[in-house]
Amino acid sequence: MKQVKSISRTSRDNIGTVLMIVAIYVLVQILNGAGLINNQMRGLLVPLCVYATMAVSLNLVVGILGELSLGHAGFMCVGAFASSFFSKLFAETMPVFPRFLLAILIGGIVAGIFGFLIGIPVLRLNGDYLAIVTLAFGEIIKNIMNVLYVGRDANGLHFSIKDQMALGMLPDGEMIINGPQGISGTPNDSNFTIGFLILLVATVIVLNLINSREGRAIMSIRDNHIAAGSVGIPITKYKMLAFTMSAVIAGCAGALYSHNLASLMATPARFGYNMSILFLVFVVLGGIGSTRGSIIAAIVLTLIPELLRFMNDYRMLIYSIVLIVMMIVNWNPKSRAWIQAHFGRKKNNEAGKEGR
Repeated sequence: MKQVKSISRTSRDNIGTVLMIVAIYVLVQILNGAGLINNQMRGLLVPLCVYATMAVSLNLVVGILGELSLGHAGFMCVGAFASSFFSKLFAETMPVFPRFLLAILIGGIVAGIFGFLIGIPVLRLNGDYLAIVTLAFGEIIKNIMNVLYVGRDANGLHFSIKDQMALGMLPDGEMIINGPQGISGTPNDSNFTIGFLILLVATVIVLNLINSREGRAIMSIRDNHIAAGSVGIPITKYKMLAFTMSAVIAGCAGALYSHNLASLMATPARFGYNMSILFLVFVVLGGIGSTRGSIIAAIVLTLIPELLRFMNDYRMLIYSIVLIVMMIVNWNPKSRAWIQAHFGRKKNNEAGKEGR
């Protein structure tokens, strides 16, 4: 009887998370239709979807698998460049929608391949060692993109890691990836609706994985990998599953991100260490293991600096104070008990009635 109630409550929580995402989308569309969203906020809609999707992706590794990854921006970078490269190649030969759909899939698949290859040696490590190796991976990917030159002419594609002149292209050749200058002229196909769909699909996939047999095996590895291995759970297999799926979702988010930029460059501000830390902050402040909390934290912490721009020098000070307050409220047992006592009565009463 208790097991049935637990499953029912979990299903309600999952449905609530999906409905929350749909409600946010509907609310934004209503406000936008009424002209209540300015151009600055309208420009943030796609990045909000990207950051929320990255938070869902990283939460799968940090919160559900229980491993600390500090190189998640690297998977986003791989997906962004792979998808942008594809779109640039076929910008004039394919219709917009199928090209963008394929670009998203390619970004996710390429990032997933990198996640699988990196996961083979990395997931044999634990704790700080794994965090350091994933951090190194993110920096390596960023630096590789900064020295990669790819061009196209009548003879096909040309690759080099030296400079543009080393490509040996014909005079009518076109640069696609130009080293530190990245990729310019990627079709601007991203919009809020597609970003919402990517976030929604990623959330549904992750929630279904968490509540599946595989998800329970992954969480048992997080809780005690020795005990999980002793009862026959293939630890490496399920670690690879979670890590690879997380990389695929990050690659799709990178594809959405790259098609929202006029020029895609692998700069530290976009794909560096600080970006990976930002995603980790979303997961931690939202509650490690909480998909809904990660989405909310990503939205709130992305909007706050933009809403406080009118305060100039004091903007980041207030942002830091908000981070501290959110951390105290979210992780202090007394604060959580107070919130539960004042805002959780209805839920508790309903649970009591079900128990009777």
